[in-house]
Amino acid sequence: MRRGISVAAVVGVLALTATACGGDGGGGSDGAKAASDPGSVTGTVTWWDTSDATNEAPAFKKLVKDFEAKYPKIKVDYVNVPFDQAQQKFKTAAATGQGAPDVLRADVGWTPGFAQLGYLKDLTGTPALDRTDDFLPGPLKNAAFQGKTYGVPQVTDTLGLLWNKDLFAKAGVDKPPATWQEVKDVAKKIKDKTGADGLGLNPDAYYSLPFLYGENSDMVDVDKKQITLADAASRKGVETAVDLIKSGAAPKPAGTDGYNTLKTDFKNGKLSMLIDGPWATKELFGGDAFKQRGNLGIAPVPAGSTGTAGAPVGGHNLVVYAGSKNFDATYLFVRFMTDTAQEEAASNAIGVLPTRKSAYSAQVLADPVRKSFRDALDKAHLRPQLAQGGDLFTDWLKHWTQILTLREEPKDGLDATAKAWKSTLLKDYSVQE
Repeated sequence: MRRGISVAAVVGVLALTATACGGDGGGGSDGAKAASDPGSVTGTVTWWDTSDATNEAPAFKKLVKDFEAKYPKIKVDYVNVPFDQAQQKFKTAAATGQGAPDVLRADVGWTPGFAQLGYLKDLTGTPALDRTDDFLPGPLKNAAFQGKTYGVPQVTDTLGLLWNKDLFAKAGVDKPPATWQEVKDVAKKIKDKTGADGLGLNPDAYYSLPFLYGENSDMVDVDKKQITLADAASRKGVETAVDLIKSGAAPKPAGTDGYNTLKTDFKNGKLSMLIDGPWATKELFGGDAFKQRGNLGIAPVPAGSTGTAGAPVGGHNLVVYAGSKNFDATYLFVRFMTDTAQEEAASNAIGVLPTRKSAYSAQVLADPVRKSFRDALDKAHLRPQLAQGGDLFTDWLKHWTQILTLREEPKDGLDATAKAWKSTLLKDYSVQE
C-alpha cells in the first residue's frame, strides 16, 4: 500500500535524490571517510532534538559538547524543536528541500512514513549503524521499514502504572491493581480514606493503546490489511476507559492541557495513580509527593478482560535526512550519540531507557524506576510497521479526547476515526467491525 503523495512532496523527493547523490565535498553517502579516517572529517551537522526542552534537552546538549570535543573539526548546530511540531515541520522542510536538518530525533512512529516518502537515508551498512546485535530487538525493529534500517535507536520506552505508595498505605492497599476492575476498587478505597483521586487517564491518543491491547486488539492489522480500531474488541477496551471515568475511578481529564494537569496533580499527591512512561519521572520527583523517590511505585499497566496486559514499545530514533550534504560528519554524530557510553550517561542524567543492551550497567539498573521499565519492555507490544503509522493518531486524538471528556460515545468516535482512515490514509484497507 502506498499513501498518495502531493505534487510538492514528489518534487521534494526528486530534489532530495539529486542532492543526496551529489554532495558537496562533505563525504559520500557510503561514509568511507568516516569509517577510515574519522579524525579528518570536517563540517557542520544540524540536529533537531525533539526532547523536552526543560527536563531532557540539557543532558543531550552536554553530549553534543562531548562530541565536538572528540571531533573538533565538526560543529553541531543544535536546535530544540517542540515534539508536537517536529513531524510536520520536518515533512515541510524535506518536501521543499529547504531547511531540513541533517539529523532528526524522530518518534519511532514517524520513521516508516518519512522513509516511504524518500526523506531518509538508508543507514544499512553505514558507520552510523554500529554493533546492531547490541540493540534491544524491539527498538531495532522500530527503526526499520521494508527490510532496510532508516534510523538508529537512541532511547526507548513503554508505559506503566505509576502509583503513590503512601496513599495506598493510608488506604490499606498493599499492592498495585493488576486489572482495570481492580483499579476501580482501589480508587474507591483511596478516595474514601485519603480524599485523593484515582487513576489519571491521558487524553493523548497514544495512551489508548493499553486499553486496546488489553482486549487483544490494535488500531490496525497490517498482515490482514484491516482497520481494527472500531471492531468489537477495541470498542470494549475504550468502553473500559470510559467506565473508569463514569464510575469515579478516574477523574474526567481536561480537554486542554490535560496531560500536564494530571502530572501536576499526581506529583503533588492529589492523584494516586497515573499511566505514564519513564520520561515523566524526572518531573515527578520534583513534586511534594515524591521528594522521597521510594514513594513512587511502578507496575505493569493493568490487564483487560482477556487477562492480557500490554503497553506499546515507544522511543526515538536518530534519522538522517536524505539530502544531507555531509554524510560523513552526520554518521559520526549519530554513532556517537547512540553509543553505549552516551546512552548510559543520558539514562543516568534524566532517566531515559537505553536502546543498547550494554548500556544497562549496574548503575542504570540500580535505579528501581529504570529497572521496572526495562523489565516491562520484555512484554511490550511493537507498533505496526506502517508508513502511515505516525499519522493515525491525528484523527484518533480528536475523538479519543472527546470520548474521555464524555462528549462523544465510544462507538461514534471509533467509527468516525476508522472512516477517516479509510478515506485518506488506508484506502486499500478494510474496516473490521
